[in-house]
Amino acid sequence: MRTALDSLASPRRREILRLVWSEERAAGDIHRALGDVTFGAVSQHLRSLTDGGLVSVREDGRRRLYRARRDVLGPVGKALESLWTDALYQLTLRAELEEARRGPRPRARHERARPKRRGRP
Repeated sequence: MRTALDSLASPRRREILRLVWSEERAAGDIHRALGDVTFGAVSQHLRSLTDGGLVSVREDGRRRLYRARRDVLGPVGKALESLWTDALYQLTLRAELEEARRGPRPRARHERARPKRRGRP
């Protein structure tokens, strides 16, 4: 169980687990749902969750479909479910994800550079 709990230490992995909690999803779908993470990073997180026994994987042609193994978590799973609906948890998760983020920060929409007009000031 230690490996499973280690897998839950990452806020990104908890978010992936939430995405596959009630439905099977392809790795590409998970990647698109997260938005600011590379596909390679999603793949590494999925491997950690799979190695920890928290997620099962099923191959469907070229796709791999992931689903949470709810039975493995028992009471911890119930606690996670209640957290995922809590607004304070959502705020904490966003802060943890931002803190763990690597690479350049995305610009806000209103901060995007506009092309300069030539000829007129």
